[in-house]
Amino acid sequence: MAFSRSAASLLIALLGAALILTGCTTEPIDTRARATATEAALRSGPTTATLPNPDIVPVSPGLQPGPRAERIIALDRNGTLGSIVFALGLGPHVVGRDRSTTFPSAADLPYVTETGHAINPERVLAQNPSIVLVTEDATPAGAVDQLRAAGIPVEVFTGKRSIEGNSALITDVARALGVPDAGAKLVTRTEKQISDARALIPQPSGDPTIGFLYIRGEHLILLAGPRSGADDLIAALGGRDAGTEAGLTAAFTQVSAESMIRANPKVILVMTQGADSVGGMDKVLRLPAIADTDAGRHRRIVAMDETQILMFGPDTGLVLSALAKAIYV
Repeated sequence: MAFSRSAASLLIALLGAALILTGCTTEPIDTRARATATEAALRSGPTTATLPNPDIVPVSPGLQPGPRAERIIALDRNGTLGSIVFALGLGPHVVGRDRSTTFPSAADLPYVTETGHAINPERVLAQNPSIVLVTEDATPAGAVDQLRAAGIPVEVFTGKRSIEGNSALITDVARALGVPDAGAKLVTRTEKQISDARALIPQPSGDPTIGFLYIRGEHLILLAGPRSGADDLIAALGGRDAGTEAGLTAAFTQVSAESMIRANPKVILVMTQGADSVGGMDKVLRLPAIADTDAGRHRRIVAMDETQILMFGPDTGLVLSALAKAIYV
């Protein structure tokens, strides 16, 4: 089955991390000693979580940028920087995008990154940007220096994505673009939406173990762990991250059916495109790594688009709300 370029890019990044940090297999995972989480609050049956609006909604439509932000390019693996720029109200001033920036408002912009999220300096320069936003893990090495040598201002931001750091990232991007007031307004809206999402979670939630799986075909199943972003998302949803609970140390680790059965998550989160790569949600539930888990037996699997579920940024609260509604009754 053919995959989107963004899917292939994410696969390269995650599999690379898995192979470098952990190798191709894991030690047996055993979390059975933990108390069984309350299941009465959990919804059964496969569900797809969707946002109320697939597009980014600007907090200040028609916003005028600072003097060096007339022509903006924002690039990172998650599409977070681009979503922040559009949410501030500066979408009309964006002239190029990365492979993860796929929401409707950005659909007509040219790509300036390669598969794997590598920056193509020639494509960037061809758009004559007045400022470029990137993360500290931008590749290839030397791309940022090449842009700066051509006289383009480049602002570098953290590549770590978390709910705790979300407001600071929005604030930093807004300041770099000369629109701090719009940044403060966007932070207020985003934090309110996160608070609203938390209110949807039952109290107590039952502290369910939730596993985030990156799937690309039947033979590539990666379980998220610490520093993946998924662990932060799961904690905000009132759950415990299955990978972290199982003792994984890498952001994503390839796991066997036996390892997943021992981890035994009560709920599994997947990307919609990953589910499609094995033939849909019903096929996911029949995978050996999933079928014999609590999540598999109760058909508790939730899918969400790969460009939304780990993007963070201005839609964090909306993503949490969609997932909470899909997980809990």
